[in-house]
Amino acid sequence: MNSCKDWWKRTIAYEIYPSSFQDSNGDGFGDIKGIIRRLDHLQSLSVGALWLTPVYASPMVDNGYDVSDFYKINPLYGTMDDMDNLIAEAAKRNIRIVMDLVFNHTSDQCQWFLESRKSQNNPKSDWYIWRDAIEGASGREVPNNWRGIFGSSVWEWCKEREQYYMHTFATQQPDLNWENPEVRKALYDIANFWINKGVGGFRIDAIPYIKKPADFKSGKPDASDGMVSVHTMTVNTSGILDFLQEFKVNVTEGKDVFTVAEANGVGPEDLKFWVGEKGVFDMLFEFGHLHDVELWCKPSPYGISDFKRALIASQRAIANNGWYPAFFENHDKPRCVHNFFSPAVAENPETNKLAAKAMAALLFTLRGTPFIYQGQEIGMTNVKWNSIDKYDEVNSKAQYKFAIAEGHTPEEAMGFVNRFSRDNSRTPMQWDSSNNAGFTAGKPWIHLNENYTQINVAAEENAPDSTLNWFRNLIKFRSNSTDLLEGAFEAILEGHKQLMAYRRGHNITVVINLSEEPVVLSDKELAELGEKNILVSNYDGFSNSENRQKMCKSQIRPLEALILN
Repeated sequence: MNSCKDWWKRTIAYEIYPSSFQDSNGDGFGDIKGIIRRLDHLQSLSVGALWLTPVYASPMVDNGYDVSDFYKINPLYGTMDDMDNLIAEAAKRNIRIVMDLVFNHTSDQCQWFLESRKSQNNPKSDWYIWRDAIEGASGREVPNNWRGIFGSSVWEWCKEREQYYMHTFATQQPDLNWENPEVRKALYDIANFWINKGVGGFRIDAIPYIKKPADFKSGKPDASDGMVSVHTMTVNTSGILDFLQEFKVNVTEGKDVFTVAEANGVGPEDLKFWVGEKGVFDMLFEFGHLHDVELWCKPSPYGISDFKRALIASQRAIANNGWYPAFFENHDKPRCVHNFFSPAVAENPETNKLAAKAMAALLFTLRGTPFIYQGQEIGMTNVKWNSIDKYDEVNSKAQYKFAIAEGHTPEEAMGFVNRFSRDNSRTPMQWDSSNNAGFTAGKPWIHLNENYTQINVAAEENAPDSTLNWFRNLIKFRSNSTDLLEGAFEAILEGHKQLMAYRRGHNITVVINLSEEPVVLSDKELAELGEKNILVSNYDGFSNSENRQKMCKSQIRPLEALILN
């Protein structure tokens, strides 16, 4: 087991969405035994940290992010013995398990909430966020106009208590009251339970929402429904860092584990308070570079310049204090080629492959720990289903309904869902071209992507030019480069509208054409790059000392990624 200090800075992290990774018993859902079966694949990618989205007991309203018991494993995924076996088998391959902590809310079937909802006077009555109704012209009204992440009001009436409870996400996911010290201690106890099990770290879900403003006042409406996003009203409320410093002291301080928190809404200027020596976490998933769209039918303009600006700002913010989790895909986002490139690129197999390789070159050469999302290493793509009934996740259905309410046609609403749905990243892992892509012997819980016969691990395993082997070679290249593991990041050609270019350490220069058009470099731009050897190109592969070429050409091809020295 890798136990060197800050081992997580040098490793490769990999995220698994357990329902869709590998089924071992034919019920159509991925499970823990299936993950064990595929550990050798992860080892071939030099994975050292394996993040599992929640596998705890759950009614699965939000695919496990509605936890009913953090001390039990969801029978859909297996048993606690299976979990112990996974931790042990992963350790044999120098892989440490990273658990997902969902500490903003629980399931409404959690015993804590079942007790809390009984009355306004019981041992857990103050474990969740309860508010009285407001008397309006039409009778009982909700406490404010906040709209939840999944649409509709954040408030749900509880007849037993004759009060509303708050849910930032689904109705079945009531928010915990972090102001109550008993709640905080219970959550710290859960994290320490898993540390004692031998896990190597935690990804912490939706953490910017745990602190609520004391006045709970209504906000300025942002849509025709007269409501305002709960994100706008609650994200990173003053005082949240006090809670998180307490979490650090009680859970992770002095232990060989790392933390990476989901923190959309934390800007580069605030990173110093969240990560680094005095920060509350080791790393922070921020989303400025991902074109994070809250209302899918109202996407903001986003281009190469926005993407570059966000990445460079983040790299600079942690240059001297903190560490960065480099990522372009996860279980909540579309596949990266669809997210960052036009449909013309994403839907053409050849340009899709070039773009996937370009994004991989960026992923493994930024300063930070690279996070791969399952299927990214083989270039899995978005789906394009023509019916909302094919989609499983709750937000896709809510966004479709919202788009219709905003006056869009069903076809337009489906276009938004196709583009942004979380189900794009949740289709089953494509292992081979056999029935159900080798994922299950049963009926998959969600439809497969129809291109699995062309894009799959088995097909790419022995193809030298495959996306999978490109990933493996880049990972090996990174592991052998002190510049990439430890070197500083320095942006160059920063004002260029098509190129992402930077230096790492003393010897590595990276140039990536993020556009669909060739780039002709001026003499000044060539001079700024300097006279370099081409080590890596996603058009031409990896060079060696015999075939190494000088970077003397003035044209960089569309979607070309170059690593130079």
